[in-house]
Amino acid sequence: MSIEVVNESGIDVAEGELVSVARFAIAAMDVHPAAELSMMLVDLAAMADLHMRWMDLPGPTDVMSFPMDELEPGGRPDAPEPGPSMLGDIVLCPQFAAEQAEAAGHSLAHELALLTVHGVLHLLGYDHAEPEEEREMFALQNQLLQDWYEQQAQLYRDSRLLDKSRNFDE
Repeated sequence: MSIEVVNESGIDVAEGELVSVARFAIAAMDVHPAAELSMMLVDLAAMADLHMRWMDLPGPTDVMSFPMDELEPGGRPDAPEPGPSMLGDIVLCPQFAAEQAEAAGHSLAHELALLTVHGVLHLLGYDHAEPEEEREMFALQNQLLQDWYEQQAQLYRDSRLLDKSRNFDE
């Protein structure tokens, strides 16, 4: 899976975490492992421009998604194996996200991880325009994020065990 991140926001973020959570969400949604994703982090002015140009809404926003290929998660068991594809682009605005994170009482890293999963789901056709769609999308978003955090915790525990076992070898 190819995930490219370009940070033009002027804010230092943990790009590796964004790639990790995006990769996790894409895999969990049963998208072909050779799929490609582009992520761009922009400043408030650039996001406001994109928001007006594509959504006809003034001011910046937290995340925008631009799907490329028509993809759906999973699929029918008798369907031919889908090939690699370009999922699309996710554009994040860390400065806007930082304000949301502060208001919600959590870290910018958490907010950006949440917005990355949100963006991936939009690329896969999920939306939240209607109340039922919102419930479905946000429940899935929260579950994917929770599962990713659990995976990260397990990887950390495993690395600690590996470090301890190395001490016995010395």
